[in-house]
Amino acid sequence: MGKSFIIAALVAVTTVSAHGNITSPPARLGGPAMAKACGQSAVSAVLQDGTIPLENLLPAPAACNLFLCRGALFADNAARVQTFALGQTIDFTAILPIPHEGPANVSVVDTKTNQVIGQPLIVFDSYADENLAVLPANNTAFSVTLPAASATLESACSVAGACVLQWFWFGTAAKQTYESCVDFVIGSGVAKRAAEEEKVKRKSARWYGN
Repeated sequence: MGKSFIIAALVAVTTVSAHGNITSPPARLGGPAMAKACGQSAVSAVLQDGTIPLENLLPAPAACNLFLCRGALFADNAARVQTFALGQTIDFTAILPIPHEGPANVSVVDTKTNQVIGQPLIVFDSYADENLAVLPANNTAFSVTLPAASATLESACSVAGACVLQWFWFGTAAKQTYESCVDFVIGSGVAKRAAEEEKVKRKSARWYGN
């Protein structure tokens, strides 16, 4: 009985062990829409451990596309949409409790076609190398910059749910795939907010100056 309990505990630890995901900006989460497409067990697994590889969710139903945002759907994440401006630099934070060396990138992905729009915004030829005593700082905190002028992005990503910033990482030896998606739209909202904040600062400066 004691031996069985120990084995069960080890299995449980293995099941919930973490690997990596994006924590900022807010990435897609599982929800009812994903449960309908991929099954409640897939959503439960992701909610229990947001860093698991998509291979842990295989096999998947035909309606479930794990190779786009690890199956997470816009319908569950409409409240998490970010507004970015062309040319804006976006800071990312990742957690990598269990590194697996391999390539990684962040790209703008068209969610309808699951195709990358333009070139990747950042590329790591070697990412999360478990053989290093300490991971490079830019593995867990890095920035990407959207093209300053892109009619394609402006058109394709003007509607919420149409585009995501997808963080993709493949652990070569582990043969495990990790994906986190940030829903966003291209809009003037960011620039407008920045301009309004600057106006407020100037008014405050004038008021205090008087």
